[in-house]
Amino acid sequence: MADSHGKLTVIILAGNDLSQYCDSSDFKRGADEHDRTTYGKNAHVVRGGLLNGSATIGGIYDTTAGTGPRAVIRPLIGTNVAYVRRVEGTGVGKPQDSVNVLVKSYVETSPVADLVRWSAELTLSDDVNSTPQ
Repeated sequence: MADSHGKLTVIILAGNDLSQYCDSSDFKRGADEHDRTTYGKNAHVVRGGLLNGSATIGGIYDTTAGTGPRAVIRPLIGTNVAYVRRVEGTGVGKPQDSVNVLVKSYVETSPVADLVRWSAELTLSDDVNSTPQ
């Protein structure tokens, strides 16, 4: 069985490669669910609807980077921008997901006994293009 290490993941938001600042990401795809249950049924009857999804990215806060996550993401909150995720890294034939996203939030977390961390929440907007690089 072939596998891939998470350290190879590439994250690009609004044309900015944030990979060097990220240590976590996820990419969730799903669909709306419509209940079509009618009288007399003993169980729900459901049907799929529009596709949807979300993504999160995060990492350790970088105090020296004027072009890091804080500088890049905060101005994007509430806007739609391009998002690219390459789960196996960059290279010909490797998988790539690209989609426009709504930048929903940017969060900085400051635990008393640990490093400051950042995270961002993104909502997928329109179809995902999942073609090899």
